[in-house]
Amino acid sequence: MLSGMIRIFTLLFAGTCLSCTCYAAKKPNFILAMADDQGWGEMGYQGHKALKTPNFDDMSKSGLRFDRFYAAAPVCSPTRASCLTGRHPNRMGVFKWGYPMRTGEITIAEALKKAGYATAHFGKWHLGSVRADSAACPGANGFDEWASAPNFYENNPLFSHNGKVIEVKGESSLATMEIALRWIKKMAEADKPFLAVIWFGNPHDPHIGVDKFLAPYSKESKAMQNFYAEITGMDSAMGELRKGLRDINKHEETLLWYTSDNGGLKPNSMGGLSGKKGNLLEGGIRVPAILEWPARIPEPRTSSAPCNTSDFYPTLLELAGVSLPKGQPPLDGISLVPLIEGKTDIRKKAMGFWDFPAPGRSRRARAMLEALRKEQQAGEVKPAPKEGHVEKQYSTKSFPGPAAWIDGDWKLLRGKGAPKLFNLAKDFAEKNDISAKHPEKVADMQKALHSWQHSVTLSLNGEDYKK
Repeated sequence: MLSGMIRIFTLLFAGTCLSCTCYAAKKPNFILAMADDQGWGEMGYQGHKALKTPNFDDMSKSGLRFDRFYAAAPVCSPTRASCLTGRHPNRMGVFKWGYPMRTGEITIAEALKKAGYATAHFGKWHLGSVRADSAACPGANGFDEWASAPNFYENNPLFSHNGKVIEVKGESSLATMEIALRWIKKMAEADKPFLAVIWFGNPHDPHIGVDKFLAPYSKESKAMQNFYAEITGMDSAMGELRKGLRDINKHEETLLWYTSDNGGLKPNSMGGLSGKKGNLLEGGIRVPAILEWPARIPEPRTSSAPCNTSDFYPTLLELAGVSLPKGQPPLDGISLVPLIEGKTDIRKKAMGFWDFPAPGRSRRARAMLEALRKEQQAGEVKPAPKEGHVEKQYSTKSFPGPAAWIDGDWKLLRGKGAPKLFNLAKDFAEKNDISAKHPEKVADMQKALHSWQHSVTLSLNGEDYKK
């Protein structure tokens, strides 16, 4: 009897509803941080022999470390679209880098904003223009505050701050974090729950390290010195964030989730996985991920459950006690609340990947922002380009390009030639195609993949917006 009363009191004090997983009593803060091109193996805690990542290593020892976390796509813009919407990027026409999200998508910022959250985006956007009048800019997608670049950026970066170009001095990741922390502290003073999306421009090339972070790598080649320095710079920025949250006493009630937008490119960056950025082998889509949240994850844990960047949206909404918006189109992600709470380490819903054959679109961030700054200084700002519309209709019978279907430990990989089948629990490097031994499994997974791609194409063709 006494133990039951203590449990009830504990749950009520923690702000958890007894009838459901509900966190509305005290809404948690959310920070989603993301690297640009950091491979699964590019962490000290993964046993990398050269990299120095003390803050990431400490996070992995204090929070929830995901060993099978996936980017929804093998390149940047599509994965970012999945983070914001909970949907596969092909549903909204974000096939490759440089594509904007389609107008009308419901973003996590919009959903949380309606629930009373302050929302902000800092760093790399790469989902459309960062001009204030653009339908694809952060402000048009639910962010109250934004200091954003249209693509990756280097040291002393230019950002569009709510539409006005500003220049921030310093190392790329630290400069981004300085702006983000300033806003976070302001929200803390106002005692308002917040969502901060912090997307670094590193370690995307060109790699330009600063002396402070180059020093540990003096024995490496010049190219690798600069590359490693950018990752250590991000690590330092995350250290500043963690310290900043503790300084304002917000670390306990703030969920801090870090990952990468796709696999890496450098030698040893995939930690033994096959493939790299740009393909659907594990090295192209499996990425580092850590969730730190002292109030809900008091002891360190490691999960081998397959998780996905599309899971951010439904997970954060449930944690905030927010129902899915009216008219919510089909989601590909699932809520990871049971996993976060330690109630399960199994994913029942399979994950689809589809690298649609479309060319990327170049966006030179510095040049674009310098042009906008000149226009603003001259008082002659040009209108933003019209973006965010999918005009073409796509076939619902054939689905071109490589695709993959991951269901638990099983992975079906479809590309040129016959589909391949792997058991990732026994063969995480995807060296042994076992499709010939399991023809029924291949048939079932092909059928599921085909059905999912049909659903994705219906969304792409606008069916979600006719309901």
